[in-house]
Amino acid sequence: MNQSTHQRGFSIWVISLVAIGFGLLTIKEGGAILFGSETARAAAGNYVPFVLWFNFAAGFAYVIAGIGLGMMQRWAMWLAFAIAAATAFTFAAFGVHIYSAGDFELRTVIAMTLRTLVWMTISAVAWHRLMRCHA
Repeated sequence: MNQSTHQRGFSIWVISLVAIGFGLLTIKEGGAILFGSETARAAAGNYVPFVLWFNFAAGFAYVIAGIGLGMMQRWAMWLAFAIAAATAFTFAAFGVHIYSAGDFELRTVIAMTLRTLVWMTISAVAWHRLMRCHA
């Protein structure tokens, strides 16, 4: 295996682990609020239901994308792009919610910023690495 192939494989391995780990944490945390006790919901504060449901559902897509990326599947790159776009769209809708004087938590702003940046990065790395691999 040459240096370029090794670097490409390592990059894909890293982003696939990030995607899977991020997905599992997202499912765990979102599920605890959605399906947990009233205490868990109260501890979440002023969460925005559509953002919470989106993130919970997206967590499953994160895991699937991570597995596909680890297997160096081109479809996983497209799924990563779809996740990045859907996350950015949900973040924009969340911004409209805030602008309309809706209740929210600052940690949701931070989390959505992080999610958007992480998936934009995963998408970019996947594009860069998988397009070269399959070219």
